[in-house]
Amino acid sequence: MSRFIISVAASVVFAGAVSAGAQDVPADYQQVLTSLGRQGDYKANVLKVNVPRNDLSVTVAGVKTPTPFGFGGWVAFTKGANAEDVMMGDLVLTQDEVNPVMSALLDHGIDVTALHNHFFWEEPRVFYMHVHGHGAAADLAARLKPALDMIGKNAPPAAAAPAAAAPAAATTLDSAKIAQIVGRPGDQMGSVYKITVGRDDLSVKEMGATINARMGLNTWAAFVGTSENAAIAGDVAMLAGEVTPVLKSLRRSGISVVAIHHHMTGTDPTIYFLHYWGTGPAETLATGFRGVLDLLGKPPAATH
Repeated sequence: MSRFIISVAASVVFAGAVSAGAQDVPADYQQVLTSLGRQGDYKANVLKVNVPRNDLSVTVAGVKTPTPFGFGGWVAFTKGANAEDVMMGDLVLTQDEVNPVMSALLDHGIDVTALHNHFFWEEPRVFYMHVHGHGAAADLAARLKPALDMIGKNAPPAAAAPAAAAPAAATTLDSAKIAQIVGRPGDQMGSVYKITVGRDDLSVKEMGATINARMGLNTWAAFVGTSENAAIAGDVAMLAGEVTPVLKSLRRSGISVVAIHHHMTGTDPTIYFLHYWGTGPAETLATGFRGVLDLLGKPPAATH
C-alpha cells in the first residue's frame, strides 16, 4: 500500500467547519454513482457516496437513535497523480456482515485498514470497517460493488426498545446556541445536528491526492435530543501528542470514551481517532466538545 505523506503546516491554524460549495460532478464520478446505484455529492474535489444504514433500528443505552447520529456509512473518491483515484471509506456493518463483507472486499483487491466499534450498549451490535484502494474510478466502483451489495440484505430484526423509549422526533435542540458554543456552524440532518471540523492544519497526501475532511480526516460531533436532555457522539482525529490531553478533557466533561484506534494505515506520523458518547444538557455537551477542539492543532510546547 502506498505511504501517506503528512506535514504540519508552518502556520498552525485549526480548520473551520467543512463548507465547500457544490461542484459539477465529473462524468467518471457520475458513472460511479450509477454503477453503485447510490446517491452522493461532489465538493472540495471529492465524490462522497452515501451508504447509510436506514434498514437498521438502533438503540443506544435503550434510546432509539436516528441514522445520522452515527450510522451513515460512506466511500469517497478523489483524484491523485496520473488521474488515478484514491478511495477511502467507512462501512457500517452488523456483526454478521463483518466477515462476509471483508472477504468480498479483499477478494476484489480492496484493502481493509481498520475494524472497530463506535458505541457501547447499542442494539443490534454495529461495527465500522475502513476501506482503501486506488485505481481508475470505474474500476474501484466495480471492485467495491459486490461488498456494498451485501450490506443490509439480511438485517437483524429491529431492536426491542424499552417501553419508555420514544421514537426519534423532530429536534428541539437550540442548534444556534450549540454552534455559538462550539464556534463552528453545523448541519441539520433530520433530528440530528452535526458539526464537522477538518484538520487543515495538517497537509496529508496520498499519490498526490489531498486527504481532506471529506476523505475522512476530520473531527465531528452529532447532537440529538432536547436542550435539557441531549446525547452527543463523535470522532476526534489526533496526532500522538494530542491523545492524552483530549482523553483528559473528555473525561473531565463527563463524556465517555468508547474507542481509540487508527482509520488509515501507512501514515507518518500516525493519526489516531477517538470515538466518544455522552448524555446531558446540550450546552454542557457542546462545551465539552469545544474543549476538545481547543486542544487540536496547537504548536508543540516549547522545551528548555
